[in-house]
Amino acid sequence: MFGLIVSGRLVQTDFQQVGETQYVITIPDADNVNHVVIFLTGTVSFPDGLGGAVYFSWPDPNAPPNWQNLGFISNAKPSAIFKISNLKKNHEFENINQTMFGVEKISHDAQIGISIEPLSIIEQQSAAVAEETSNAMTTFSQKMLAHFFNYVSSFSVTQQQMLPNPSENFVPLSIMQNWYTTFLRRLEQNPNFWKA
Repeated sequence: MFGLIVSGRLVQTDFQQVGETQYVITIPDADNVNHVVIFLTGTVSFPDGLGGAVYFSWPDPNAPPNWQNLGFISNAKPSAIFKISNLKKNHEFENINQTMFGVEKISHDAQIGISIEPLSIIEQQSAAVAEETSNAMTTFSQKMLAHFFNYVSSFSVTQQQMLPNPSENFVPLSIMQNWYTTFLRRLEQNPNFWKA
């Protein structure tokens, strides 16, 4: 029913059923894998109202699998590309889905898990994951900007304190403050504005 493509490798379709509605496949030597494609093979479709929540477990020889929600596939969306190169290693965070697919032993290879669930639940989970990612990026950007502004501000001097130096350029701190305020406002309006 499912297929997996890793760039430069043969298509894998050997998903193992590990639960009534759960399937797992191993990606050997996943250290340098950047993206994976998960797709329906077309031989069997999902029953009406159901789809496949796609999870990923990054290899870590010192910890059990830690399932991270990537997104989903469905009859209306029979394939999806997922970026996995930026996912954290298992030991860097906790996840309540560690034993979701019944695999509790330490894994040396990455795994993809697909759980067949109601589409309404899958879509809510995917929206929550997207919002969490967006919130994390917004928080990072705000903290980075605040740190940068504080750093630059620590070097500020008054006009009386300035020493003439023909090779040095000076920017008024008010310009930095205006840019910082504008950037934060735009970030709050659209966390992805900087991608354009």
